[in-house]
Amino acid sequence: MIKEISFEELRAKAQQVGLKLSDDELERLLPGVNRAKKQADELRQLISPATEPAATFRVLQPLQK
Repeated sequence: MIKEISFEELRAKAQQVGLKLSDDELERLLPGVNRAKKQADELRQLISPATEPAATFRVLQPLQK
């Protein structure tokens, strides 16, 4: 079972990163935060740590003039 983030936990995290949000703003954010956390947890269950990524990132050098 996925543990939802409580109002108090959300308030603590917001303060930790320097966000100054009112209780009303935090209450409005809480359902979306928990929905996003649930979706991220579901995705993590589908991905095996041994699985190679589908793509790789390669930095290209800028064109020389």
